[in-house]
Amino acid sequence: MERRKFLTTASLGAAAGAGLLLSGCGKKEEAQTAAPAAPAVVTGGETIRWRLASSFPKSLDTIYGAAETFSAKVKELSGGKFEISIHPGGELVPPFGVLDAVQQGTVECAHTAPYYFFGKDESFAMDCTIPFGLNSRQTTAWMFQGNGLKLLRELYAQYNIVNFPMGNTGAQMGGWYRKEIKSLADMNGLKMRIGGFGGRILAGIGGVPQNIPAGEIYQSLEKGTIDATEWIGPYDDQKLGLNKVAGYYAYPAWWEGGPQLTLYVSDKAYNSLSAEYKAIIECASAFAHVDMQAKYDARNPTALKELVASGTKLFRLPKDVMDAAFKYSQEHYAELSAKNPNWKKIYADYEAFRREQHQWFRFAEAGFDSYMQAQKL
Repeated sequence: MERRKFLTTASLGAAAGAGLLLSGCGKKEEAQTAAPAAPAVVTGGETIRWRLASSFPKSLDTIYGAAETFSAKVKELSGGKFEISIHPGGELVPPFGVLDAVQQGTVECAHTAPYYFFGKDESFAMDCTIPFGLNSRQTTAWMFQGNGLKLLRELYAQYNIVNFPMGNTGAQMGGWYRKEIKSLADMNGLKMRIGGFGGRILAGIGGVPQNIPAGEIYQSLEKGTIDATEWIGPYDDQKLGLNKVAGYYAYPAWWEGGPQLTLYVSDKAYNSLSAEYKAIIECASAFAHVDMQAKYDARNPTALKELVASGTKLFRLPKDVMDAAFKYSQEHYAELSAKNPNWKKIYADYEAFRREQHQWFRFAEAGFDSYMQAQKL
């Protein structure tokens, strides 16, 4: 599907946010105060039942919950005729097995962080995040108004998958440590649970990356199998109890400035849908995309206050750690461009878009934020 067609059917606000929440894809009570409530898209049509395999545990109501939000919206817009059951990681397939499951048609769809699959092709990481990449708003802009969706659709076609942006955590925290990291030397030999592509950069500056599903992180840190871990941010980290097994909390996560989550749909299942049902998939995933980050942005501040009040010690990652990771990441991206045609094609566009975005964001966004954050409100 061409990008413009996607935007026509799905642009009830994935890029604009507020417009989506006030449209027919938004909450009924909100729609009534801003505009006439839109009827369900489908009043007839066949009854369809799909299964969605999540890469996340059910206990994480934000990231796992995005799939539930999506499913509920699909059911609402179809008048109850299109239902998608949600299954946590491990119930149908392993958390890191969802791409294969969709590709092979074991399930119709999945919700995941695409950088989990960088071992198949490093290019998958750009559908989520790469170290020192785009922030969440920039990622959404690249996907919906730049060439991101078009380029990634071409990649996923090789795997019999149709992809849809479906969530973003916003910039993440830099992880939990048993002791404060004071210099680059402290990274040598550090065994750290770190998701996806960021682990490769961590290894380049002396760390030892471990790829562990969310449900196993606490036990691994408690038993000393790892020395440090990152997950997302205060709200989820508090739910996982990471503050109970590591007392130092770093920021920022140079490896995750705006990680996007993605809905994978089997191309066979998707192409079997009517035009109306395809539009519902696009609309519902766009709604869940906006809703997920809104939840994180609303819940993280309180959780961070509670963590600090309970004894968590915050610290900023040292500049020499950031500089070393940045230098190695740029060198690695150049190496990938020389040997991976998919990466070269997608990253060239990604890099150019990032350059333009930072030239803009440094003025209005950064200028406003830096002033406001210095005020005593």
